[in-house]
Amino acid sequence: MKKTEASKPVGTEPEKDMLSEYRFDYSKARPNRFATRIRKEDVTITLDPDVSAVFKTSKAVNTVLRALIETMPGAREKKRGREQRPK
Repeated sequence: MKKTEASKPVGTEPEKDMLSEYRFDYSKARPNRFATRIRKEDVTITLDPDVSAVFKTSKAVNTVLRALIETMPGAREKKRGREQRPK
């Protein structure tokens, strides 16, 4: 029977996988083809994994944030005069 070496745990030495410096060939870069789809009034955020596990869609996040805003003191005065986005 052959003896096999024990496998090393994955990710124990990440510094060996990464170089201290990388040189990128920017001549092959292309413009972002999705940039025209982003509206100027939109804001893009990144959710932590535990939060994104609960809120699967932007509609769910917006619903909860709007409910939270309603409970904040002074939010109603700031909201007046602003145009609300359609739901």
